[in-house]
Amino acid sequence: MYKLLLPVLLTITLNAGEPMKNFYNFSAKDIKGEEVSMSHYKGKVVLIVNVASKCGFTPQYKGLEKLYQDYKSQGLEVLGFPCNQFKKQEPGTSQEIQNFCKVNFGVTFPLFEKIDVNGDHTHPLYAYLKKKAPGFLGTEGIKWNFTKFLVDKQGTVVERYGSSTEPLEIAKDIEKLLKAL
Repeated sequence: MYKLLLPVLLTITLNAGEPMKNFYNFSAKDIKGEEVSMSHYKGKVVLIVNVASKCGFTPQYKGLEKLYQDYKSQGLEVLGFPCNQFKKQEPGTSQEIQNFCKVNFGVTFPLFEKIDVNGDHTHPLYAYLKKKAPGFLGTEGIKWNFTKFLVDKQGTVVERYGSSTEPLEIAKDIEKLLKAL
């Protein structure tokens, strides 16, 4: 009897000292340099995307903005994280990135400062997202720009989508999460 309980008690004891991390425990600087806690998005469905302005997938900004416009009143947030790690396809400054997105795609969803999504300087939020929703065959690395992560209203990472997944293809998954309690 005691032999069966020991592994359970050991597991509980080992995990007791570790803080339970979820999406809401992280923060990032927005495009204007202001620190934003992800807890600001509690109770919302969040789509997080690493973006770039000189990429073959850049036209996805249009679909991301459409999702945002179609569902923001129901509780969707789209968060864009510029990244210059893939063939230097996001070379601009924060101001240049913001202007590019607004002028070319009418982007109104929140943009953040440029970050690393892979390597030694991976932003902690992305380290968490990659661990919670690994890619193909369990790989954690981000393969390219416009990889998308979907987070539910409780802060749980529920899905990862590759770069080639068009934003509007995610609409049904977003709708399900928006309807869930």
